[in-house]
Amino acid sequence: MTVREQQQEREALILADWATPSSTSHGRQRPMAECPYRTCFQRDRDRIIHSKAFRRLSNKTQVFISPEGDHYRARLTHTLEVAQIARTVARALGLNEDLTEAIALGHDLGHTPFGHAGERALDEVCPLGFHHNEQSLRMVDRLEELNLTYEVRDGIVCHTGAKKADTPEGRIIHYADRIAYINHDIDDAVRGGLIAAEDIPGSLLDSLGDSHGRRIDTMVTAMISYGQQHREIGMDSRVHDDMMALREFMFNHVYQGTEAQSEEQRARNMLRMLYEYFDAHPEELPEDYQRLMREGDPRERAVCDYIACMTDRYSIATYKRIFIPKSWNKIEA
Repeated sequence: MTVREQQQEREALILADWATPSSTSHGRQRPMAECPYRTCFQRDRDRIIHSKAFRRLSNKTQVFISPEGDHYRARLTHTLEVAQIARTVARALGLNEDLTEAIALGHDLGHTPFGHAGERALDEVCPLGFHHNEQSLRMVDRLEELNLTYEVRDGIVCHTGAKKADTPEGRIIHYADRIAYINHDIDDAVRGGLIAAEDIPGSLLDSLGDSHGRRIDTMVTAMISYGQQHREIGMDSRVHDDMMALREFMFNHVYQGTEAQSEEQRARNMLRMLYEYFDAHPEELPEDYQRLMREGDPRERAVCDYIACMTDRYSIATYKRIFIPKSWNKIEA
């Protein structure tokens, strides 16, 4: 018996009966020999961590564009916080932690430079539209060809939007993503002086907690209690309503119209100009994206792929190379 088969036997013993055992996976898009040491979901997690897209998350904006300071979140640190929260919930409910972690680590692989500002820019200018969850799926399927299992792919594309993931592990990520970003964005906003802790409505501090850790604990506990009671992923209505009220507070006081977002319009304009340039000059796209077009992918999608793969600093460097005149100096004898 292989190590993988031993792990699958342990899953059968310890996972809840509404969990998703690796042995019941619907499989991959292309055949792949099983790993003797890892379950299919463990293998997916490893393939995501070793991908180029995962490494690029460290240089992509989470919320605050070009923050000065070492402790503000980037897209990578957000992803790790989502994974930590999601695994805590999965473990407490007896669900598959490996599947949960793989989805969490892959859920934002398709995000643009400059966070949601970049996403809005590409959605506005590309006639095919652009949504980061769909791009994350395209990233693992088409651009990096990771050949992940159906369950991980489903959880990635369904982590946001109206469609719920087929697995309870996938549905955890929908909540863990919100729990993570609402709370760490408060932490970053207070650190940056955009708000003070006492600006948060007192009723929400009383119900959810008056510190970063207490709020996360309240929300995670609410998810675990709901799952234990209903054998489904959710949160009791009181905590959920207060969480959404806190999210609305963040939109009104941090995400929209603040000093930290003052560069958002410039970032959006920059990405729109990059899109328009490469849409008009597709021959200047790197070879990997030329290949996509030769294989039948629409030009507009390949251009979005290229820009979405950029980090913040690479997009700025590309913009400068194309649009900013270079200095010229003639040295006379």
